[in-house]
Amino acid sequence: MEFLTQHNLTGLAIGLGTFLIIGIFHPFVIKGEYYFGVRIWWLFLLSGIGAIAASVAVRELFWSTLLAVWGASSLWGIGELFEQRKRVEKGWFPRNPKRKS
Repeated sequence: MEFLTQHNLTGLAIGLGTFLIIGIFHPFVIKGEYYFGVRIWWLFLLSGIGAIAASVAVRELFWSTLLAVWGASSLWGIGELFEQRKRVEKGWFPRNPKRKS
């Protein structure tokens, strides 16, 4: 952390971390809906609440910020999970033939 602060790279590192977290949630939503449907929304909720609570508890700004981004992305993922179901119904994404509706 000292290196990032010393070389004024903290904002860049937070931006990169945010980009990666959002990028991770894209396949989480798609694969989650494919294999489990929308019934896993509560996992996103628990992850979001936990990450936001952790962001409040962590004193280091860098990690607190990334935890808050993780929490917000988790909560946003709930809505995207239900939107993904609509995308599948429209035929934009494949339906899992092995999963019962």
